[in-house]
Amino acid sequence: MTVSETFHGQLHRVQTFLAVVDFGSYTRAAQYLGISKAMASLHIKALEQALASTLLIRTTRHIALTESGQDLYDEFKGIVANIDTAFDNVLHGRNRVSGKLRISSTAEYAETFVLPILPLFTARYPEVRLSYHFNSSLNDLVAEKLDLVIRLGHLADSGFKGRKLADYGIALVASPDLLKGVELAQAEDLCRLPWIGNSNLAGPPSWTFNHPRRGEVEVRVNPGHESNSATAIRALALAGLGLAVLPEWLVLDDLANGRLVRVLPPYSLAPQPVHVLFPNSAHLPRKSRVFIDFLAEHLGH
Repeated sequence: MTVSETFHGQLHRVQTFLAVVDFGSYTRAAQYLGISKAMASLHIKALEQALASTLLIRTTRHIALTESGQDLYDEFKGIVANIDTAFDNVLHGRNRVSGKLRISSTAEYAETFVLPILPLFTARYPEVRLSYHFNSSLNDLVAEKLDLVIRLGHLADSGFKGRKLADYGIALVASPDLLKGVELAQAEDLCRLPWIGNSNLAGPPSWTFNHPRRGEVEVRVNPGHESNSATAIRALALAGLGLAVLPEWLVLDDLANGRLVRVLPPYSLAPQPVHVLFPNSAHLPRKSRVFIDFLAEHLGH
């Protein structure tokens, strides 16, 4: 066996190892790499034999890294990404942008802001193939091998890199039927009404309102119904099942025709940011960079 064959064999094994860790599954890693599950298992065994060390502990529920496995993952994650990029640059030329770009956002934000501008992007970069997923969590960024995810609101520290694209307004709304016979004088009165929670939000449910004279007022709430979908939360609010905090752009028509009303209009909620997030790796692929710049160009202020 030549040195070149040995190098490529080990590189394939390391790529398989990285994929198994990222997906947490031999089956899904094999599907992604276009090999059989048995071959993926053989790659891992061969890598462990070459290193004389156990890298993965496989249980009935999940796959865990050993200390040696974690060290290998940390060492090679960036290296393999750079090798893939180098091959891509040589094959396609440094000034060309091509390949499949896997992106994700909530369905509501995509339909209003992102999907309408995608034809402009594909016209500018015709060799990029788009694969769009609808989701609102961050788990899919690694697990689904996505290149970029667009997320709304303030985000907890996730370990991903990101770039702010824009801000959007949010409003506290309710069905007129829910507010019949209810007197609301100040933000603290809101605790007496049912709320519809957003299960994407971390921590105890609370909202900070701003009043022209009273300043900031924090209201802790105890949601009854909840959802991780803004569309579902809107539907529950329209049905009169509770107060809801929703993006203004999602409820403009409802407010205009009276299906929903603003609750305590003197109290406002701070605008929320829109971020595009991507893996915290040493190299960002060219297809991702140009798409991020495109989003900032068309969605930014």
